[in-house]
Amino acid sequence: MNTTPKTPLFGASGLFSLAVIVSALGYFVDVYDLVLFSTVRTPSLLAIGIPEDQIFSKGVMLLNIQMAGMLLGGLLWGMIGDKQGRLSVLFGSILLYSVANLANAFVTSLDQYAVLRFIAGFGLAGEIGGAVTLVSESMKKEHRGLGTTLIATFGLTGAIVAGFIAQHFDWRTAYIIGGVLGLCLLVLRVKMFESGMFENLKADKDIPRGSLRLLLFPKERLMKYISCSVIGIPLYFGIVIFMTFAPELTKALGATAPLGGATAVMAFYTGAAVGGFFSGILSQALKSRKKVVALGLGLMSVTCTAYLLMPQGLPTSVFALMTFVIGASSGYAAVFFMIAAEQFGTNVRALAATSITNFFRASAIPISGGYIALKNHMDLPYAALIVGAACMALAFLALTQIDETFSKDLDHIES
Repeated sequence: MNTTPKTPLFGASGLFSLAVIVSALGYFVDVYDLVLFSTVRTPSLLAIGIPEDQIFSKGVMLLNIQMAGMLLGGLLWGMIGDKQGRLSVLFGSILLYSVANLANAFVTSLDQYAVLRFIAGFGLAGEIGGAVTLVSESMKKEHRGLGTTLIATFGLTGAIVAGFIAQHFDWRTAYIIGGVLGLCLLVLRVKMFESGMFENLKADKDIPRGSLRLLLFPKERLMKYISCSVIGIPLYFGIVIFMTFAPELTKALGATAPLGGATAVMAFYTGAAVGGFFSGILSQALKSRKKVVALGLGLMSVTCTAYLLMPQGLPTSVFALMTFVIGASSGYAAVFFMIAAEQFGTNVRALAATSITNFFRASAIPISGGYIALKNHMDLPYAALIVGAACMALAFLALTQIDETFSKDLDHIES
């Protein structure tokens, strides 16, 4: 007799529970805003008076400022999530980045743009970590991976919509749409319930919660924390090199025409959504998180290398297809998000999950910095190869330092 528990579809712990659905919608808006700048970088900077020969350098600066906001926000929202509750993060973060998105539509100078990208990044920092923490604590351990898969797969389509909006609407209108979507979602979150696991923990006043010290000590836990962050770095290597700077890279590779930013976004994230879905399903079938991440890293290494070594003179459509394939190989992000939540106890889970999912995003700063430094000494494709090799090597090493958590009971604390 087959004794494998069936996956519940509805109810508080079901695959289509309110927590999962609203979290998926939240990540959709999160990703929309996160990649919107990549799609409107050139027209928005030109519109506020930035010379064309400075678009690349000023774009890198704004991207890094946004990531710095996410890095700081990841720590603060994580602490709030463990001290005040998972819902407090989901309410506060979406309100902040929705307002910042709306304000982005009215910038007239680079300084204004920079301040608002920092605020938007700070707000965005709480979304996916808070959502995954809430869902992982609300679903049965055998099925929680499916909940995260649904969140990641649907959420990634926000980038596809961002690419479409950028192609058919003015960049200011694109920002307004993102802000309105966020405020609408804020209303839906009123009916969400707090994690029962957190409520039980909160009742014991003697247990420390949301303390960064609990992640830094002992050294074994710190190593696990760092390793979880490093595993996600190749994801942002793919986003920065093959999506954000696709026009410059494909021009250097001799494409018949540069691959536009909006097209690159749609191709990359369509692949990521497909890859995320299958990564989550494969994780359930193999009953393993680590095996799926290892497979994703391997595929990403091969596909990125193939892209960067393609011969000169190929049509732009080939690069768009390869961008889709690289995006699909990065679909292990759906499993990576769950790993970040499952590795740690309930009293620091929000802090760990929220900060880890933003530390890997903040890796865009050294990735873009290294890429720019190297491009002054060699062709762009070779600069990307060197940066990519470093990212992949670090991620594979980090994967060996964490535990398999597929069936781990999350109802425990870190002391």
